[in-house]
Amino acid sequence: MKKRIIAVLMCVVVLACMLCGCQRQSDRVAYNISKEADNFNVTRRLEVINARTDKPVFELIGNFAISNNSTNELEVTVEVGQGVYKKHMVYLNEWTIYVVEDVSGAYVDKYHYEVNFLPEMIVPVTVTMND
Repeated sequence: MKKRIIAVLMCVVVLACMLCGCQRQSDRVAYNISKEADNFNVTRRLEVINARTDKPVFELIGNFAISNNSTNELEVTVEVGQGVYKKHMVYLNEWTIYVVEDVSGAYVDKYHYEVNFLPEMIVPVTVTMND
């Protein structure tokens, strides 16, 4: 019985060790690059290709954020000026593929982190003194 308890405890310890702190440096850098690109700080090229004919059907170069939605569309939000954005929708099917290329590269610091307080989300507090 003691051997079983020790074996179970050892398994729990091994699993706990595996789950904590196992992020690789490349994972952190990849995450930071994706974050910079989604914040419109990286120039990228989007190429949508008809896989049947091998012909490009759409190309976009600029600072943009990209995601897939639930209706099999590629949502591309482009920053075209200070505070000015445009949104493009590209329908994807079995004959459509796309490639996103990082044109400008991104400087990311694996040790950098940032905390942002959005003023519109902070509830104002009034302090009163009662004598």
